[in-house]
Amino acid sequence: MLTELDRPAQIARVLPANPVVAIVGATGAVGVELLNCLEGRNFPVKALKLLASARSAGKTLPFRGQDVVIEELTEASFAGVDVALFSAGSGISKKFAPIAVRAGAIVVDNSSAFRMEANVPLIVPEANEAALSAHQGVIANPNCVAAIATTALAPLHRAHPIRRLSLVTYQAASGAGAAAMEELRLATEAALKGETYPHKVLPHPYAFNFFSHNADMDPETGYNGEESKVVAETRRILSLPELPVGITCIRVPILRAHGMAISVEFDRVVSPEEARALLGAAPGVKVVDDRARNYFPMPVDASGGEDVLVGRLRPDTADPSGKTLAMFVVGDQLLKGAAQNAVQIAERLLPQ
Repeated sequence: MLTELDRPAQIARVLPANPVVAIVGATGAVGVELLNCLEGRNFPVKALKLLASARSAGKTLPFRGQDVVIEELTEASFAGVDVALFSAGSGISKKFAPIAVRAGAIVVDNSSAFRMEANVPLIVPEANEAALSAHQGVIANPNCVAAIATTALAPLHRAHPIRRLSLVTYQAASGAGAAAMEELRLATEAALKGETYPHKVLPHPYAFNFFSHNADMDPETGYNGEESKVVAETRRILSLPELPVGITCIRVPILRAHGMAISVEFDRVVSPEEARALLGAAPGVKVVDDRARNYFPMPVDASGGEDVLVGRLRPDTADPSGKTLAMFVVGDQLLKGAAQNAVQIAERLLPQ
């Protein structure tokens, strides 16, 4: 938990026009995407610090035509840093985020360390940007499913309040990190050769298989940690603390981009046509809903893209009242589900 002792007397609420940026966990899958997003979105970086463990120190990563040397993460790493983008796990965030804030940096944290702290805003800019103004030095980046889902749900909720959600997710290897992506590659190669691959990163054989999300299971409730996080964070982002949410999270054998089948009940009947119009006008959303060609959101189209794809908009026939819509949503877990959302948060902190 972040306490008042963790914060300087004066906390910067916005960034300078050309901030000094640090990436914590620069060599991980999300860290590399953070670097790409800063470059691809032309974020105004005055200077860049790449921070990782001692074993990566001295290596380099390219940024805007130059090689940037990776430094070992230490308590002295944040001197002069204006914004620190963390993507190195909860333990690192809990230890070093308060140190970064004391040094004068604003922290955008991609881990689960601070997401449910009342004094740390949990932000998806397309959904709840206004909450950003309440930050006290640390801003939390949501779980990947919650970020992607609320990007699609927020424009609908603003027009017609949501009363209930049901989600089934189809989550890619990217959600478990670079090692899981590599395990999927190697396991698939082995399977195609008729060989057995001894899985090490994930708990079950991954090639041509899918299974319940590998987060720890609560034996009493029957829900795993990923499902619990998505429920709590979706409620918080949408400011619906009592929203009924049903969820099942599944790990599927694709490299990146998460899919989710969502049924959403509103306070009134909402037609697919109205939903398409609302979503089509929403930032960060692309409607892919071609019934004639049976063409709807797919990971192959979402991978590497910034937009959340939404389609298969239709009445949920399980609700005779007609107030429930079914849809399918796909977004790149490493981008909108992680790095891109963090950079978007940082962009909102720049002088307007």
